[in-house]
Amino acid sequence: MMKHRSISLSVAMLLCCSLSVFASEKVQPVRMGCGLMTFDTVPGWGLSSNGKSLIGPTHGAVVIDKAGNIYTSAKIGVFVFSPDGKVIRRYLGNKYAQIHDMEIRQEPEGEFIYAARNANAEGMKFDIETGEVVLKLPFPEESGLKLKRFNPTAVTVAPNGDIFLSDGYASNHIFKFDKNGKYLMHFGSKGNGLKQFNTAHGMTLDTRYKPPRLLICDRNHDPKGRLLHYSLDGQYIAEVITGLGMPTSVAIYGDYVSVPDLHGRLVILDKSNTIISVLGHNSDPKKRVNYNVPQEQWIEGIFSGTHGSYWDKAGNLYVQDWNVSGRIMKLVRVK
Repeated sequence: MMKHRSISLSVAMLLCCSLSVFASEKVQPVRMGCGLMTFDTVPGWGLSSNGKSLIGPTHGAVVIDKAGNIYTSAKIGVFVFSPDGKVIRRYLGNKYAQIHDMEIRQEPEGEFIYAARNANAEGMKFDIETGEVVLKLPFPEESGLKLKRFNPTAVTVAPNGDIFLSDGYASNHIFKFDKNGKYLMHFGSKGNGLKQFNTAHGMTLDTRYKPPRLLICDRNHDPKGRLLHYSLDGQYIAEVITGLGMPTSVAIYGDYVSVPDLHGRLVILDKSNTIISVLGHNSDPKKRVNYNVPQEQWIEGIFSGTHGSYWDKAGNLYVQDWNVSGRIMKLVRVK
């Protein structure tokens, strides 16, 4: 026992990541990943001065505006952090509650966030400066579909302003609207076939290709989750990669893609869609895909249910866990 006591706190943290964020004020950064995609955690980022989470339960997304501010959605609304982890703005209330996915876009009139909401079963668009909701996307009755449930999980926007909204928790149709919210078409269906979705959970515009295409997370598809490419006209292109566990969302940074996996890790793909780095892997099966890991059991550098991620201009990552206490982390890329 005496031998173990002689190991310094910082070395113990780097070797086994065995302490929670509350264990000491001297929690050290944890290094993860490999090669070009190596990162250090920022202990305590986004927490209050007393070390508590500020945002409440999280089951959402992360985006970053052109000024570098970080937006993350929680059960009670959207919180805006400065790069150093201080809350600078909040959008609270029912119209911002339970936003599951977000996409941020610079438009001639300003910057806007597009969102997919579990509450009220809708897509929406709001101005980041005023907080005004300028567009809502309810279930399009004009589609002619008779659905028992409509529960959007993902949203993205084409270069021309067309909006794609995935009904990932229900029909698994992906609905396409024009920039004014007019229904255009839908595609996809629920199932385990090659061109079907078994929980079309996440989606973004894959700008690594010309013309850009949709990159869709088929979270529960057998075997063990996959990514798919579809054209902006709803045509199947290819199965990108399989065996990702439960991929929840995707974010593009140059030639790279970050893919949170609900099993408690984040994988990074290169332009060939090969995994080149794995971050925050949780080796404890009891704390993977586990919403109910309280803050006092968080471990620096270990995730429990990664759900959203986003890159800043410098290639740093911001990652949100699906978590009862509300967890968002900053990972600084090692140059």
